[in-house]
Amino acid sequence: MNLREFYFDPANAFASPVTLWISLAVATALVLAPLLTLALAKAGRLNPATRKDVLVRTATWAVIVPAVLGPILLGRGPIVLMVATVSLLCYGEYARAIGLFRERLLSGLVVLAILVLAFANADLYYRLFVAMTPLTMVALATGAVLRDSPAGYIQRVALALMGFLLLGAGLGHLGLFTAFPNFRPLLCVLVLCVQANDISAYCCGKAFGRRHLFPNTSPNKTLGGHLGALALTAPLAAWLLSVALAGTPAGNIWHCIALGVIISTGGQLGDLVLGSIKRDVGIKDMSAMLPGHGGILDRFNSMMLVAPAAYHYLAAVNGSPETAAHPLLNLLRN
Repeated sequence: MNLREFYFDPANAFASPVTLWISLAVATALVLAPLLTLALAKAGRLNPATRKDVLVRTATWAVIVPAVLGPILLGRGPIVLMVATVSLLCYGEYARAIGLFRERLLSGLVVLAILVLAFANADLYYRLFVAMTPLTMVALATGAVLRDSPAGYIQRVALALMGFLLLGAGLGHLGLFTAFPNFRPLLCVLVLCVQANDISAYCCGKAFGRRHLFPNTSPNKTLGGHLGALALTAPLAAWLLSVALAGTPAGNIWHCIALGVIISTGGQLGDLVLGSIKRDVGIKDMSAMLPGHGGILDRFNSMMLVAPAAYHYLAAVNGSPETAAHPLLNLLRN
């Protein structure tokens, strides 16, 4: 396989039936959602405000889906580029929300670290990816000294490191999945089930929610919503993963169930983590970039915990996908 085919391989986009099923299901949902909304509104089952909100959200999804699913279908290169772009946009929202954008040196170091992670993902350079966490810690701790302002030093460094760990290394694990041979269906399952988890939690919370588990962090989240999301999302993820991972140790149904639980619980915890950040700084959404959804980080908050947990579980069961190929480094050497 040459370098172009390694990074850009749309011909094998639907080699796995899971990728095809998910793509068709999502496309069908995007077509049916506005039609069903308009039909319910015409029948008097939806008020104008709800109808408008659903249509705005659906229109935004029509932009999000191609932006995320498209790179997955195209190959490793577009995936790494997409993950890096999302990480940078999410960090930008985070830095603005907490005021860290004023610390130009620290934010610049985080941005640089995210770009190095992107290179590590593109080159399948796992050791470099892992090394970036301690190296970034060193860079931030020493870089913050240059300001010669001890007051607030710990807070500045801690906030910058938290941003890197969650939005750089956390989301960056999505790029690490490209080292697995069946990276497309795995990423499709993660993306689909994380979003299905959010929708299930909302619907089950409205239908069955009574007890609020975290009223100060997320007033709208209920025990019924959490359990409902787990009951619906985990089996869906387990079934899809059993097909995507067939023939591998992780394809065992118990491993697939464990991964389904990781996706559901990790997704909900990620939402609560971002909820804590937003409540701490007194905002509702990280930005208004996505109409009806808030910011990029509001949509990818669940993935910052799910991606590393799912990746390391798979690597532990199926074996680490580390490689010594390093196509980019070899290209530079030659």
